[in-house]
Amino acid sequence: MSSMRSWGMTLEAAVRQSHALPMVRKMDLRTGDILVAKTCNSVYTIRVLASGNFAISGGWFDKAGMAPFTTTIAGCTWGGSMVKVDIVAACGLCIEFGNRVTTSLVRRIMIIPAIKLN
Repeated sequence: MSSMRSWGMTLEAAVRQSHALPMVRKMDLRTGDILVAKTCNSVYTIRVLASGNFAISGGWFDKAGMAPFTTTIAGCTWGGSMVKVDIVAACGLCIEFGNRVTTSLVRRIMIIPAIKLN
């Protein structure tokens, strides 16, 4: 058993929990898709760009006057240094953007496929 802990959770427990969370994986998104993530404090709109980057609006980016901001998504975190790098958003986790901005916990996720957009 690992002695590595994040707010009292072992690494193994965090990995087991992550498989049961509603989530959106990077590999499931296509260029032009839009993901809307409602967190405890904000709403973020995330558009998938062809470059593998994302255009981010909402939350911190709107407050900083930087939206839409182009960056990567490092993954999702439990709030510490453990980052699940294959996930864009997951309910119960925080999104960590490439510029090191981290959201509050994600509560809801909605995907709008590019094919459905005009």
